[in-house]
Amino acid sequence: MNKEQLLGQWKTLQGQAKEKWGKLTDDDLTQIEGKREQLVGLLQKKYGYSKEKAESELENWEKEIDVENLAKPKK
Repeated sequence: MNKEQLLGQWKTLQGQAKEKWGKLTDDDLTQIEGKREQLVGLLQKKYGYSKEKAESELENWEKEIDVENLAKPKK
């Protein structure tokens, strides 16, 4: 997933992000508006992760979600 895909699908992805990282609040997720670097910073702050660990967590989550199919209408 690239940066534009994350931003473009952020409203849909917020719930999935909250499920993955329960310490993130709705306000946290709304404020960052899908900005990847801000999400990395929130993971560092809320979970005490190093920057490398936060980046790794986010990369793994990005691999788990299928942004391409989120944009397609459901049949």
